[in-house]
Amino acid sequence: MLSDMLSRIAIEYAYERAKPFTDSQFGHFVRRDLAIEARKIISFWPFDIKVKASVGAGNWAAVPWLAFFDPLVTESATKGFYVAYLVNAQTNSVSLSLNQGTTEVYNEYGQSRGREVLCRCAVDITDRVPENASQFGITPIDLGSEDALPKGYEAGHSFGVTYEIQDLGEERIISDLQTMLFAYEALVNRGGTVPADIMQEESGTNDIEETRRYVLSRRIERSPRVRREVLARRNPICEACGLDPIQDYGFRDSASTSPLDVHHCAPLRGLAEVETRRYRIPDDFLVLCPNCHRMIHKLDDPSNLKALKSKIRLKYMRDRRFPLP
Repeated sequence: MLSDMLSRIAIEYAYERAKPFTDSQFGHFVRRDLAIEARKIISFWPFDIKVKASVGAGNWAAVPWLAFFDPLVTESATKGFYVAYLVNAQTNSVSLSLNQGTTEVYNEYGQSRGREVLCRCAVDITDRVPENASQFGITPIDLGSEDALPKGYEAGHSFGVTYEIQDLGEERIISDLQTMLFAYEALVNRGGTVPADIMQEESGTNDIEETRRYVLSRRIERSPRVRREVLARRNPICEACGLDPIQDYGFRDSASTSPLDVHHCAPLRGLAEVETRRYRIPDDFLVLCPNCHRMIHKLDDPSNLKALKSKIRLKYMRDRRFPLP
């Protein structure tokens, strides 16, 4: 059970960390068995989440973790925001936390200033999903280490809960994890950590719900995994104007590096706060050249390919230098 595994890590990690890192059976247990158990639990829940557990890369980490990543945001604990169990091996406690990638922030701002940035962003995250944060608490976490990464995790903590060993009951652990993942998805749906003024400027509207839907749709389109899968399953030709990178420009690289864009055309108007099914590949997407992609977002209905084609046809009719498509 997940609770038993987390308890074992909290109790045994300090002892195991004194042993050689290479080929450690305890390390394999955390990276493989713990992650598999977590995947089994969430496989029946309505989330598109990647799971990873770690005890360090090349050397023992000060704080072992089990993390849950939305691929639209990040697939790594080094950047973005995510949900994680963080283990304090000194007090044998485990914290469930909505946290942030520390490494990327440190690289940009340095450690001292970076922790200040993480703290400010943690407050912004809590403010964006206050009803979710209130289900947990904003009490700071203590990971029992002065190392750079644990101090970054402490600064990046937005809200969550800390369990002592005796509190690690399976029913509570599972219930809290599901509640936290719903909070995580609500944060993604509302624009994540992007400031509201920047979201509104990008979307071209002051309506907060329209802005959130626009930002989420664009996040979907820019996901490397979504782009790769859509281009592998749809014809790599602009579905509006017919531009063919192979025929028109001699493009010969793989489809995933095509100059074409992936457009998320399924309306998000009906997406409820607790609904996490955001797209179906390839049904909810169009393949468009950058110009057509920019223009379809200007339409009242950004899913109306027929309307975009009509505008393109009128353009060709006005300009007789080009044949009708």
